[in-house]
Amino acid sequence: MSSDKGVKSLWGGRFTGKLDPLMQLYNASFPYDKKMYAADIEGTRVYTAGLQKLGLLTEEELLEIHRGLAQILKEWESGIFEEKEDDEDIHTANERRLGEIIGRGVAGKVHTGRSRNDQVATDMRIYVREKLAELAKILKELINVLVSRAEAEIDILMPGYTHLQRAQPIRWSHWLLSYATYLKSDLQRLEQLIERVNLCPLGCGALAGHPYGIDREFLASELNFPGLIPNSLVAVSDRDFVVETMFWSSLFMNHLSRFSEDLIIYSTAEFGFIKLADAYSTGSSLMPQKKNADSLELLRGKSGRVFGSLAGFMMTLKSLPSTYDKDLQEDKEPLFDVLTTVSHSISIATGVISTLSADKEKMLAALTPDMLATDLADYLVRKGVPFRETHHISGSVVRLAEETGIPIDKLSLEQLKSVDARFSADVHQEVFDYEKSVERRTAIGGTSKSAILDQVARIRSSL
Repeated sequence: MSSDKGVKSLWGGRFTGKLDPLMQLYNASFPYDKKMYAADIEGTRVYTAGLQKLGLLTEEELLEIHRGLAQILKEWESGIFEEKEDDEDIHTANERRLGEIIGRGVAGKVHTGRSRNDQVATDMRIYVREKLAELAKILKELINVLVSRAEAEIDILMPGYTHLQRAQPIRWSHWLLSYATYLKSDLQRLEQLIERVNLCPLGCGALAGHPYGIDREFLASELNFPGLIPNSLVAVSDRDFVVETMFWSSLFMNHLSRFSEDLIIYSTAEFGFIKLADAYSTGSSLMPQKKNADSLELLRGKSGRVFGSLAGFMMTLKSLPSTYDKDLQEDKEPLFDVLTTVSHSISIATGVISTLSADKEKMLAALTPDMLATDLADYLVRKGVPFRETHHISGSVVRLAEETGIPIDKLSLEQLKSVDARFSADVHQEVFDYEKSVERRTAIGGTSKSAILDQVARIRSSL
């Protein structure tokens, strides 16, 4: 099909009638796939070099094509690339502009043996691997901020929670490192994902393979792909890397959402453990006293947006026949949105954790003696009493404290002995001390100083 302006589409020879204007709009992907301009230009630069190796382009033609591509890249980068109404997608736009610069005769050769099916798959893999590498870089920065803060604020004690109920004393550093640990696993998965994304589909044509025997290993090497996809049917239609990118993003955003929920709770007046910097808070349009944790609430909220993109695209894929179908054009908008959302979210989370202030006194004040009930049981274990028995004894002491209205650490030795005669005079000194409690947790992964510093070293060595 040719438009009224005489600019040919890449698929027009079969058609004689005009395309419905609404269909033209419905069919176009240029408004969102144009962000892949650099990947598309690089793919064409290398592909044409492959054609020249086959003798399908002369050296002079190749130089002219590369000159034109370099000019197009400069136009995009400087913001002066002129978009046209007939630019259906980034491939059409770049080839159209190349024809304007070097002439349509030579420009018309760049698509020899190539389909938009392998072209778009190549563009996307180049684009996605670059974006994922950027995510890996800023994710490392977020992990480093968590680790550095954990090391600097190792002396702060706070309640640890299960079921959102106060459970046992831990270090604030332990909480920070819990999320550094989650994110370190996310980073490892991301690096593995990049390896799977980084495979070259170029040189497979529409589906059946290249008719001129192009050197696909040359194309892969020149495009910095360490490997290629060995089946042409898969090469042009595989979008597992899109799904996996969105799955990785969903799991990562789940971790950020939980991280945000904890901090939202800790920032409330009821807790008061942390205070967000003004740069990451907003106020109320009605209540002047309010300081809202909107940065964290948006992190929590945007996780649902990412999950939705994954679920939506999975529904697009689930019933597609092989190989390429136009449904696959629906991969780009959710993918690009997810990559942008995750990038912004990492930066916001890094800013939040870098600038918030921790209230050591309020965290310490939130600790209560009943949180040492397990330590009381452990005290008797060290005297040779079986833990199942000491657990029951400690529970009886807790009940006695509740019935008498006396905090567990204020019960007299006589009252403790009334529950079990094996309590000794050192019980108060040995048990009812929060610092001693956390310092007993010396095993790998625990909340003692030595265990915290070991976690810091392990995470840093993995980055």
